[in-house]
Amino acid sequence: MSLDAAAARLAGHLLEQEFVEVLAHHDADGIAAASILCHAMFREGGQFRLRICSSITAADVPHDGSVLLCDFGSALSDLPDDVMVVDHHLPHFEGDYHVNPRLAGIDGDRNLSAAGAAYLVAQRMGDNRDLAGLALLGIIGDGQENEGPNRDIYSEGIANGFITPRRGIRLPGRGLVEQLALAVNPYLAGFSGVPDAARALVAQVTDEDDVDVESLLSRVVLTAAPTASYSALCGIWGTTYSLGREVIDEAVNLAAVVDACGKAGSGDIGASLCLRSTHALKEAWEITARYRQAVVASIRGARRLDEHLALFAVDDGSVASDVADALANDFVQNGPVFVIGQRGDRYSVSARCPPGIDLDLEALMRRLAEACGGQGGGHHRRAGALIGADQVDRFRQGLLEAVPA
Repeated sequence: MSLDAAAARLAGHLLEQEFVEVLAHHDADGIAAASILCHAMFREGGQFRLRICSSITAADVPHDGSVLLCDFGSALSDLPDDVMVVDHHLPHFEGDYHVNPRLAGIDGDRNLSAAGAAYLVAQRMGDNRDLAGLALLGIIGDGQENEGPNRDIYSEGIANGFITPRRGIRLPGRGLVEQLALAVNPYLAGFSGVPDAARALVAQVTDEDDVDVESLLSRVVLTAAPTASYSALCGIWGTTYSLGREVIDEAVNLAAVVDACGKAGSGDIGASLCLRSTHALKEAWEITARYRQAVVASIRGARRLDEHLALFAVDDGSVASDVADALANDFVQNGPVFVIGQRGDRYSVSARCPPGIDLDLEALMRRLAEACGGQGGGHHRRAGALIGADQVDRFRQGLLEAVPA
């Protein structure tokens, strides 16, 4: 079935429901995907309840009523057939209402996110073109390329005036000092986690509120270059996007705030922003600052556990995903990166392939996690696992045996 046909089938089914339980993954892509479909349902008179979750199993899915899963669910082969899934991870679910680019031969790692897939469904439910900016959060949040269906959505958003591209600094924050001191994607050695250095630099390149951007960028690059990867340095400046309909105009900022709120356990606040409520905007920025401080601290404090394998431990497993992104993409690495940390009564493992490294991390994380009685999966080059505290040594040994030195 084509992606358009799958989107049309799910759209028609959603329009028939009086009430839908919506569960979404807690990152920017998942929250944006669910919000897009909640907008579309509300506009057509539908009712829903939206909940944000860090992970899901078949046992977590309500069995009474209509259920929609966003940015997770595809990996679960034991879901009830009538569950609705909008996702872009490797598919194992075989239900009738399943929208996933991979089922149509489209690269779900690079060319369409869950938010993008949700946008296609929403367009089949009514005129929801103004939600294109929210679809952009999936591209930014999951580090996707502006190609294929992503480019189609992006181009439609520009054509209709909902997305305005421009050039600028691609660091989230409410000002230059915060952008530098809380930089985690990319992580900038010498400034990330060093607010005094950020303030000093901003003062040096600012004259009567006029910032010498060229001098600023040069100083940042020269300071970070000894440890930074090429992609990290290129990520400081580039195309940014103004979203005229959203409560935070800059797309990079909105993606960062929604993502941080979700991962910090305040997914309801992240979703409220995507649903265009400003009531918790100040609180959302404060949560984002605290979360990014925790990520920076964990990057700086990550402990390497093996001489040959890039396996790192962090004290806070709730930030393992973002730490893994930074260690893999913003530092020079010659192999896959794994970050492990405690999250509640379990341990979270995040796996990433740096640019130029190709390893099927989805299959690896799934196999090792299942061997330890846990849960794993994700994308080909970006995956994760949750395992019991008593299985850490076994999981680590499995990694050492499976990943070539």
